[in-house]
Amino acid sequence: MGWDFSTDPEFQAQLDWMEDFVRREVEPLDLLWGDRVFHPVDGPLRDVVEPLKDEVRRRRLWACHLGPELGGEGYGQVKLSLMNEILGRSRWAPLIFGCQAPDTGNAEIIAHYGTDEQKARYLKPLLDGEIFSSYSMTEPQGGSDPTRFTTRAWRDGDEWVIDGWKFFSSNARTSAFLIVMAVTDPEAGAYQGMSMFLVPTDTPGVDIVRNIGLMHESLSGDHGMHALIHYDHVRVPAQSLLGGEGQAFAIAQTRLGGGRVHHAMRTVGMCQRALDMLCERALSRQAHGGVLADKQFVQGYIADSYAQLVQFRLFVLYVAWQIDRYNDYRKVRRDIAAVKVLTPQVLHDIVQRSIQVHGALGVSNEMPLGHFWMTVPVMALVDGPTEVHKVTVARQVLRDYEAASGDWPTEHLPTRIDEARQRFADYLEHEVSNL
Repeated sequence: MGWDFSTDPEFQAQLDWMEDFVRREVEPLDLLWGDRVFHPVDGPLRDVVEPLKDEVRRRRLWACHLGPELGGEGYGQVKLSLMNEILGRSRWAPLIFGCQAPDTGNAEIIAHYGTDEQKARYLKPLLDGEIFSSYSMTEPQGGSDPTRFTTRAWRDGDEWVIDGWKFFSSNARTSAFLIVMAVTDPEAGAYQGMSMFLVPTDTPGVDIVRNIGLMHESLSGDHGMHALIHYDHVRVPAQSLLGGEGQAFAIAQTRLGGGRVHHAMRTVGMCQRALDMLCERALSRQAHGGVLADKQFVQGYIADSYAQLVQFRLFVLYVAWQIDRYNDYRKVRRDIAAVKVLTPQVLHDIVQRSIQVHGALGVSNEMPLGHFWMTVPVMALVDGPTEVHKVTVARQVLRDYEAASGDWPTEHLPTRIDEARQRFADYLEHEVSNL
């Protein structure tokens, strides 16, 4: 039986270097240019960012989710999870390491399903960090219900024509291309009737109607990065089809399975940073005759946060280990969904406690806790809402019980209750007779 919680020394050395590098070189970027993530890197910012990327490449830690043939290391999910735990500490860190969402997932599916021509045109510059990409799937009226998707694509000679609306297509405003999911066969149903297309953002008919910001961002500013897009009879060549016709959902699972684990481990990194800040505050803040660390309420916050974080971290790593072992996301579907359910809750609880102990400073824009806090509802919606994943977990658990139930028909239940009552009555009679 093999069961080990250790990391091999060579890779641990890489993780130790990453942690120091992110704290010392990358986290300051969040303070200086936090609102410039996913914008073209130019001017003074380029002079700062490019050397950091070069250092990551020299350490062979660039785009590690992809194989050596694509410039990565081909790491499995356990190693990627341990890396993402560190990257979750900083908004800039994923971009510096060539693994920012949604580009990582987009790169993965192009690597798996793209033609040589598609890889040369889209994948190589994406991996080199020269361009950004957008995943354009959600629709204004569709949300988590793909049966309500109405964006259509049909073949017209040597071209595909795409027509419809997409909502919250992240980073579309600065992306070179979009991966668009559209209905190509309405009769085949939601899971067999959709296809994916690679569409350059400057294609005629791609109309970014507006860029929507997150709820903590100003309406009057220029922060919005989540586009409402009207695909107004957009024409693309036949070779823009990604994978085969009708394969969109199969492709999406390749993209989303690992992505949910990566989101969870980056959340671990955020939670650890919030816990670090909580402990530093508790040890340094004087109130009511002593430091906050001596107050039982604060000690309870620290203990609860530590226990919650350790449990969550181990569960996510266990899910990553299962993915590596089985090499089949469907086999691990239940636990991936469970991780997705837990992610926003753990983040909410630990960040809330840290904010509370920081007092007024905790709710200020001079601390990163506000950004962590606003990430909670995002994590509850991104890659599918929490409610959908709870249904997945419940169905998978019940399916396992149904398979193992054998002769558990519900009509046996009254008999079992009667038997239990009789055993209890016999027990009482025996005890009374011995008084």
